[in-house]
Amino acid sequence: MKNNIYITALLAISTVGLAASCSSDFLNEELTTQYSTDHFKTPSGIDELSVGTYQKLKFQFNYTWGIKAFNWGVDEFTDANNSGPEYNNYGETLNSTNTEVNSPIWDNYFSGIESANTMITNIPLYYDKSNSNYNTRLGEGYFFRGFYYYRLVQQYGGVPLKLQPSSGVETYFTRASEEACFAQIISDLEQAYNLLPAKPDATGKLTKWAAAHFLAAVHLARASELYSSWNKNYQSSDLDAVIKYGKEVVAACPLCSNYVDLWNYSKANDVNEKVSEVVLAAQFSDDQNTWGRYGNQMHLYYPAVYQDMSGTKRDISGDREFCYARSTNYTMDVFDRANDSRFWKSFITCYGCNNSSGAPAWDAAAITSGVCPSGAVAGTKRFKGGQVATKYIVNNAGDSRYVKYGTAEADVLKNGVLDATHTFVRYFKDEKGSWLDAHGNEGYYGAQKRFVALSKFRDGYRIAVASQFGTRDAIIARSAEDALMVAEAYIRQGESHYDDALTYINMLRDRAGYASGENRAINIDGGQAYKNNSYCKNNGGGFSSDGAIFSSENTYYESNNISATTESTKSSMHLNSVNDVYNSVVDNPIYQALGCTTNAQKMLCFLLDERTRELCGESLRWYDLARTKTLEARWNAFNDGATRGVGKFDSAKHYYRPIPQSFLNSITNANGAALSDDEKQAMQNPGY
Repeated sequence: MKNNIYITALLAISTVGLAASCSSDFLNEELTTQYSTDHFKTPSGIDELSVGTYQKLKFQFNYTWGIKAFNWGVDEFTDANNSGPEYNNYGETLNSTNTEVNSPIWDNYFSGIESANTMITNIPLYYDKSNSNYNTRLGEGYFFRGFYYYRLVQQYGGVPLKLQPSSGVETYFTRASEEACFAQIISDLEQAYNLLPAKPDATGKLTKWAAAHFLAAVHLARASELYSSWNKNYQSSDLDAVIKYGKEVVAACPLCSNYVDLWNYSKANDVNEKVSEVVLAAQFSDDQNTWGRYGNQMHLYYPAVYQDMSGTKRDISGDREFCYARSTNYTMDVFDRANDSRFWKSFITCYGCNNSSGAPAWDAAAITSGVCPSGAVAGTKRFKGGQVATKYIVNNAGDSRYVKYGTAEADVLKNGVLDATHTFVRYFKDEKGSWLDAHGNEGYYGAQKRFVALSKFRDGYRIAVASQFGTRDAIIARSAEDALMVAEAYIRQGESHYDDALTYINMLRDRAGYASGENRAINIDGGQAYKNNSYCKNNGGGFSSDGAIFSSENTYYESNNISATTESTKSSMHLNSVNDVYNSVVDNPIYQALGCTTNAQKMLCFLLDERTRELCGESLRWYDLARTKTLEARWNAFNDGATRGVGKFDSAKHYYRPIPQSFLNSITNANGAALSDDEKQAMQNPGY
């Protein structure tokens, strides 16, 4: 922040047209004139300010802060080919001078608050109360202010509470307490809940259910362990509020019948971006005129590197592999991978060949040694375009089928026969299970590039192989999380409410089971959108007859080492009683790793595990673990960043982010003087 929140806000407001990027008409507007604040004292100006303030919803998905601040340094993901000594490993570079992540978060959310303050102040004065949009516009203002303050509190704790628009340069700010911030956030969201419509007039617009979702989230946060020093008097009423609002959202925004419907992206603005389960999403599109500087870049950060394997080259369907976030062993093992379809509908295990001429050939020496498949001919290609080139076997320790062969990175013998594909295996024969140690040939140590990659952000509808501009909407809230929040509230109310919690957990687990007749060997993700992409059809990009990196196959049967079946697994996923939680075969190793011995500890641990199974990678995990104060234990147990000696989690420090130094250097005390070092330190979070 340069001088004050006000200046940052004006800069954001004046570039609405350049920053816009979404599927709905209400955001497909270009604002090319920089207005004075007087323009926001007119109905048309307020409408345009509303459009501009929606743009801030996209900020979380615009750049590397979307990974580093929200999903690094947790149990689900660690850093990958791009290392992260600060946010993943809690190293010394996580400090107040960080300008890549920390300052943009602070600046952008405060600029959204400034816009919201202007709306809240000006709408009653300059917007006709008989206008059908009056309540909606005012509700938007209250929602945005509550939402953006919640985002700040999640990262920093108590922050300056600024509830009026600026009328000039302001440099004096003090931090409010967390308690005061939560009270203001809840008040604003309650106003939004009462003012916003139940049904939006355009895709992506706010509804009362978005306000209800975040009311549930904020009340649950305030009742959580991070705030135990002051939240005792709120906990009972907070948990009741979570149940009230969460149930309303589940009823109003029905779950998709199939989990894959959420991720079945085939082109911009298509049906999967309008499913009933999505409560709020940041709106992106393929309209280049509205992209601005960043667009949706989350598709860049989760992919494993594939382009350097022989027979493959980078294409649109496979994404551009910036390779920031690597799935951990915890993430592989927290799923019942035989019965829980969510794993196979969230992760990529097969990559196609799109470069037949570069594919490896059968080696004469290997044929002579007797390890090649019957019929292999020396010098002929092991696979070709349209076939699987690389596969990941997601097996468990104790699997004796696989051993490493030769010196090539991904040559593997399966039952004594050389796999035709490049094959990456979690566990070779005789390797012991481990959360953190190296095993298999994925190179599971340090920062590296081979892993089972999240597919939820994959985007085959980009305009070029090298394009960083994603076209998919980014989900901010969906009703599945409300079901989990209701369940958590019941768990926190005590053992007599555990059966109520299971009812809501089972809503998700019953859906997660495979339906009778369902094809378990198929992969569906946003990479498939290349088939509808005119840039691929007209300019190459993997649409040629030589194939694409996207593959419609997965390794379900081979990884699980079971025969093909179409029987339902829904009964296996259903929780019949709390004993199924206490004695869960999948979760028990996690209980042991974290030292969970009591029923209450196991219930909350199971709930957090279920949040991974349902919401993995959806930008929620860092704060989930922070608010429950399980971040330290889970990072040490499951994130190999804890083993590298470049950082250490400090529980007195790392549950909060540092207040940006640029802000502390720019503000003044009550006398108008620059802050002294002692005054800056007093305003800073502990340890920074």
